[in-house]
Parts: sequence; C-alpha cells; structure tokens
Amino acid sequence: MISNKLRIAFAAGLVGTVFTTLSVAGGANAATKTVNWSKETSATAGGGMSALIKAAKKEGHVNVITIPLSGWANYGAIMKDFTKKYGIKINDQNPNGSSAEEITAINTQKGRGDAPDVVDVGTSYATGNENLWAPYKVQTWADIPTAGKDASGRWYDDYGGYVAIGCDTKIVTTCPTSFAQLTNPMYKNEVAINEDPTSASAAFYAVWAASIANGGSFSNIQPGINFFATLNKDGNFVPGGTAATAASGATPILIWWDYLEGGVAASVPGWKLVIPTDGTIAAYYTQAITKDAPDPAAARLWEEYLYSVTGQNLFLQGQARPIELAAMTANNTVNKTWVAALPAAPAAALTLPTQAQVTAAGATVDANWASAVSGS
Repeated sequence: MISNKLRIAFAAGLVGTVFTTLSVAGGANAATKTVNWSKETSATAGGGMSALIKAAKKEGHVNVITIPLSGWANYGAIMKDFTKKYGIKINDQNPNGSSAEEITAINTQKGRGDAPDVVDVGTSYATGNENLWAPYKVQTWADIPTAGKDASGRWYDDYGGYVAIGCDTKIVTTCPTSFAQLTNPMYKNEVAINEDPTSASAAFYAVWAASIANGGSFSNIQPGINFFATLNKDGNFVPGGTAATAASGATPILIWWDYLEGGVAASVPGWKLVIPTDGTIAAYYTQAITKDAPDPAAARLWEEYLYSVTGQNLFLQGQARPIELAAMTANNTVNKTWVAALPAAPAAALTLPTQAQVTAAGATVDANWASAVSGS
C-alpha cells in the first residue's frame, strides 16, 4: 500500500541533544570542540563530513517516518544503499502513513528515543510548522533552486512530479489523455483519485489540475471541485482510489503523481500513464530535520545522502524528478538512462503555486469538497 501523504498539519515539538568531541587543531595538545550536532547548521560548521559521519555512526541509527519500502520514489533502494554505505540502521516508523501522521508523531513522541529524526512531507506541512525544524544546509545547497528551500535551511524540497492519468489498458479500450475526456460515459465507475483531497496531497493536486483544465488557476481551485462533483453525479467517479484498487481493476483509471503511476505500471501489466494535455500541475515533497531529533548527526547525514548525486539519481531511478535535476544536468552528473525514462513533461516552463495559494486552495477544498461531491 502506498502512503497518502496527507495535507493536514498539527503543531508539535521535540527535546533532545547529542554531543561529540571533535579535534580542531593538530598536535598532541590539540584543542577540542564539543560539537552539539543538533545545533550545527552545516557539516562544515561541525568539523566536516568526516566528523559528521563519525558522529552518525556512533549514534548507529536514524529514525525516518512514513517512507514506503516500495513504489514511492525508489525509497526502498535509497534506504538500502544508505545503510550499506554507512552501516547505519534505518528505523522506518509507520511506512504506510501520512504527512499528517508525521507531524502528529513529533508531537506525541516528544522526548522519546524513537521520535522522528527527519520527515518527508508535503511542502505545506513543512512551511506550516517551521518552528519544528532545525536549520541545516547540505553541501549541495546551491544546487537546490531558491523557490525549493527555506533561506535559513529549515526545509528543502527533495523530489516531485506532475499529476498524471493512469489507465489499465486491459480493461479500458481507449485511455483518456485529458480531463475533458474523463466525462465520457464510457468511463462510468472507472475514474478515481488517490483517497480524499481534504486529507491526501495527491488527491488535492488532482483536483487542482482538474481546475486548471476547466478554467481555474493557482488562485482558483473551485472549478476542479465542480468538475469532480459532475463526474460523481454522472457516475464516472469512484471515491477512494489507491494503488491496490488500480491493481484489482476496481479503479482502472487513477489520477495520481506520474512517478507513482510508474510504480503501478511495474506491477500491473498494460498500465499506461500520461500527463493530461489540459490540466498540468506539479509539486514536490519536502525534507526537514526535527529541531530536537534524538539522532541529530545521523539525521544530518541522511540529508547529505539524499541531496548527493547518488541520492538524487536514485530518486530519478524511481521516476521522481529530483530537486537538483537542473544542476545535475548542467554538471553532467545526472543518470542519462534514468532521466530519459521519465514521462514526457509539458513544454511550458515548470511553475509552482505559492504557499499562500496552496493555503487558500486547501481551505476551499476543505470547505466545499464534501458537500459538492457527497451531496451531488
């Protein structure tokens, strides 16, 4: 089962520090500095990558949360490679959970040794809870676009993609390539989005893409709600789609992120995905280190790994678009085979909604979705 990565957020906080001793001068009487990795804002500030690796290995593990072992941005391979490289165990709490549950865990597990060290959440959860995060800038900080990171290093986007329409060609004779085509009576009881847009990020963006396809914009998501209300009234819409319902044939048309559609394709022969021609929207997920992570050095090393060439290319292998893709392409460090396997992106330059627009759109969906769709 694939995580919903929900949109709802809660306030929280953690307490905890870890100290290491670092030599900062040569000779028998070398001066030493006590390094509190929970306060260090870069590897350099703590004495360099060697010092960070040593401290992280001493901690011995890192606590991640809601990272599925398969089907989600290649995280299974990423975790396996990280442990192989550093010998650090990864504790993956609630792998099929949600962004909302990540925030809740920080709150309810405050002060515990198994509390999350790092999170992978929808950007709105990161920006909406900036008091929870520890400022830290990875070595490749300059390769992360300005719009994809907090200036002080509290959060930074990691991977993303476009809303896509997936289709089981064994069941559906003619697969739709646009939102407009989804209204065709031939798709009765076949069209789904991933869970509920009032709580699931992917479903929320599916509604937003439908809005753009129907005259809406980043500042107006209501046409997307109206679209699905009509689709539901006409009998085409099936609530509560997931990778499992797609695999079973219960929802042979599933609107989801393009890289997750690729995961369905790996297990469902004949599954085809397209980025809709009339409603294009993209988004990234976001990393952050919890302010009082119980394993602060390992947490920082995890981020260094994810934003290294290796980590970013492994996201790419999972058909997710790494945040450093442009820089890696320019530096000739991108895996050309994996980038060539990505679904064709729209010709128009990628633009993302502002956080104010995300907040406003979320409020509109929260207020209007249930009555519009359930009551239609």
